[in-house]
Amino acid sequence: MAQELSIIQYINNDTVKKNIEAVLGERTPQFITSVVSLVNSSEALKAADKKSVMGACLTAAALNLPINQNLGFAFIIPYKNNKEGITVAQFQMGYKGFIQLAMRSGQFKTINVSDVKKGELKGINRLSGEIDFAWLPDLDREKAETIGFVAYIRLTNGFEKSLYMTAEELKQHGIKFSQSMKRGYGLWKDDFDAMAKKTVIKLLLSKYAPMDSDMAKAQEADQAIIKDSYRYVDNLPESSETIANGKEKARILKFIEEAKTDKELEECYPAVQDANDEEIKKAFADKKKGLKK
Repeated sequence: MAQELSIIQYINNDTVKKNIEAVLGERTPQFITSVVSLVNSSEALKAADKKSVMGACLTAAALNLPINQNLGFAFIIPYKNNKEGITVAQFQMGYKGFIQLAMRSGQFKTINVSDVKKGELKGINRLSGEIDFAWLPDLDREKAETIGFVAYIRLTNGFEKSLYMTAEELKQHGIKFSQSMKRGYGLWKDDFDAMAKKTVIKLLLSKYAPMDSDMAKAQEADQAIIKDSYRYVDNLPESSETIANGKEKARILKFIEEAKTDKELEECYPAVQDANDEEIKKAFADKKKGLKK
């Protein structure tokens, strides 16, 4: 059996080196140093398919995000593909990476994400989606139970939006969309808070934020094995936009279900029109008939 190439040997291949230089230019030496340091710090990455390692690292570099795992902007994760009998490298965005890309675009006045402690959530307007919080003092927050996470954006044009998910919703999201979470290891297991923050900020951005080329690339590349194309091995049948749309649909259906008067029901008619969803339209019509009886 041929001996596996080290990361330095792989990078020193003329074709590989030219590809790196074509993408990064004068940043190439610093990039190579970072990649070698990253791979040599992990036995799993040393054993990983080198093309996938380079694809993941180059994606981070093209987005100008550091691959130092301790910084939390982007992650290169070894993934054991038992079916093919190989280890590959998976690119993952961190929540700090999404915030960094958003701020660079110049279209955000404010972007933030936070945990939510027990007693801080006061209510959610089912129609507008507005969330009311009463934040605890920092010393009290340290002792309080975390019940969820919220992301918030305000654009330079004045538009603002937030997205809240409970800790249980985020846990179920991790189980559904991460094989490693199902098996009890990986980033969801090691740093649940960071992955929860990433999830709410990613879903909020995908649904409501301006999507420049870097943000679109980050959304697409997140959790992909990157060689000649993107391949998703970590159980990703739905896009982040699809998930966000699903949450919006659930919110509208909930409002229709809880409407007690025809006037209250009519308040959500614009949202029903915007959604353009047959299930929502039917629920609205059925509720309207029921209220007239």
